[in-house]
Amino acid sequence: MSSGQQLKERPRASRPRRGAGGRSGSGGLTPKRIAILSVSVAVLAGGTAFVVRTSVEHSNAPKQVLGPDSFLALDPNAPDPETDILKEQAVQALRKDRLESTRDDRKKGLDPVEIAQKAPGGGGFTPADFPPGSTPDPGSNKALGKQMAEARGWGGEWGCLEKLWDKESHWNERAMNRYSGAYGIPQSLPGSKMASAGSDWQTNPATQIKWGLGYIAGRYKTPCGAWAHSQSTGWY
Repeated sequence: MSSGQQLKERPRASRPRRGAGGRSGSGGLTPKRIAILSVSVAVLAGGTAFVVRTSVEHSNAPKQVLGPDSFLALDPNAPDPETDILKEQAVQALRKDRLESTRDDRKKGLDPVEIAQKAPGGGGFTPADFPPGSTPDPGSNKALGKQMAEARGWGGEWGCLEKLWDKESHWNERAMNRYSGAYGIPQSLPGSKMASAGSDWQTNPATQIKWGLGYIAGRYKTPCGAWAHSQSTGWY
């Protein structure tokens, strides 16, 4: 048989049949696939539009700046681990100095309280000068504290409050702890926390006492509770 005859008689390979759309097999765009693709495109477009719109709204929103008035919205009685650590470190530093003083035969019973020449700043407040000629009288501050404690129903716990703030500040509104920086009659740390009780927290004993009583009520319930904690740990 000639080679020409072999080519003519060889069976032809069958070609795949085409569908109605002109595409072979089942890989074409069926109505179901077109619907799924349309939904996917719509979802993607909607999500992109939402992200863009949200970004524009956030960029155009007015910026909020935390200022001194923002302290009113904060809870000054909430536990603050960082502040507690500072207080504990101040107590440890005082104990260390007292221990070293006994070893060196220096003056015993070191006092952590120093009377500041200017009220401290911080928290958006600038340092404030004390009224000219101010001579704080711890007795008058005590009398005010006793009156304010009685108004809260703590008349029976006056002894605990008196001992607590005798230890903390000698009832002096200018007292600042040389180790921690705590300030005022109740030894707020930082002192600017007392702004929640009044903008004159740097110099007004009544404002400091008001804040201090609120702090004790929120964290220790009563002055005797605060005094017990102070006796146990060295701070309150």
